[in-house]
Amino acid sequence: MTNQLKICDLMLRDGHQSLLATRMRTDDMLPIAEKIDQVGYWAVEMWGGATFDSAMRFLDENPWDRIRLLKAAMPNTPFLMLLRGQNVVGYKHYPDDVLERFVVHAHADGIDVFRIFDALNDVRNMRKAMEVVKREGAHVQASICYTIGPPYDVDYFVRTASRLA
Repeated sequence: MTNQLKICDLMLRDGHQSLLATRMRTDDMLPIAEKIDQVGYWAVEMWGGATFDSAMRFLDENPWDRIRLLKAAMPNTPFLMLLRGQNVVGYKHYPDDVLERFVVHAHADGIDVFRIFDALNDVRNMRKAMEVVKREGAHVQASICYTIGPPYDVDYFVRTASRLA
């Protein structure tokens, strides 16, 4: 079949980010991980800026351990992360070498798909991340943040998507 429906589940990132202020512990995820792995999702989004920050700031967990532990429990499911472009998983711009090392290590530890965005849709802040992810052999999802009102019309989004292509 050439036009397969591919489902990406967001419960291990956005599920608890939206409902529980990103406070789900890795130990709470592990008991269900094997069942999630058996579903056959195209990918599971399980990491991103808020999950990285909250793991360290509020849960006293190492976010890198989360990837490794979940990957061991879910070896058949590709992992996806939300990457804030040049902001990586932080709240400021980081130099290219920091971005590059982060992506290399994230991919080596189990991230297969990187959904890359910039909150202001500034494509320049996404380019380096896209280049590194491609070079490492991972999957790039270049994303556009949606909003309404001037100047955000259809032409704006088409132009932005064209710059990402």
